[in-house]
Amino acid sequence: MKNELIETQYEQLVSALKIRFEKNTHRHLGLKWDEVRSKLDTLSKGTPADKQKLWSLFEMERTEGEPDVVAYNAATGEYTFYDCAAESPKGRRSLCYDAAALEARKENKPAHSAMGLAGEMGISVLDETEYRQLQALGPVDTKTSSWLKSPENIRKLGGAIFGDYRYGTVFIYHNGAESYYAARAFRASLRV
Repeated sequence: MKNELIETQYEQLVSALKIRFEKNTHRHLGLKWDEVRSKLDTLSKGTPADKQKLWSLFEMERTEGEPDVVAYNAATGEYTFYDCAAESPKGRRSLCYDAAALEARKENKPAHSAMGLAGEMGISVLDETEYRQLQALGPVDTKTSSWLKSPENIRKLGGAIFGDYRYGTVFIYHNGAESYYAARAFRASLRV
């Protein structure tokens, strides 16, 4: 089945997530790994949609996003994972913002767009609020930058936003949506 992990991939994913979870307890105070693992195990035996979420989480890991739990919603029973890599994920760099931006480039087109790849991976690009929440857990993107979900009014005018951390401050900037850089990827979230 497409977008479904084999057992060895699942075990590799769970192992990486456990190590990261235990090493970074400040990101998920009060949460227990055994409960997260139980949720993941339930998904691995669940519906195709459940298995798709695990595949998406695996893709976050494979593209070097280093996903980690940052929240739990008791009402829905969902854990939220963010890309927590110190720098923008290496496996998702050199992308313009979205499909319209990719189409608009006449020369030197990048391989893909941030929004397009996120959609294929089944994950959501962080918006400015989520990015600031991530930065509150510890500085990221001190040498790189990350595309963020851009407000529609900015996108309609041809722009897109990105963020980084410099001089002890989170900065949110703008660029033409068609631009792409070797040091810019995107950060995403996934609820499971």
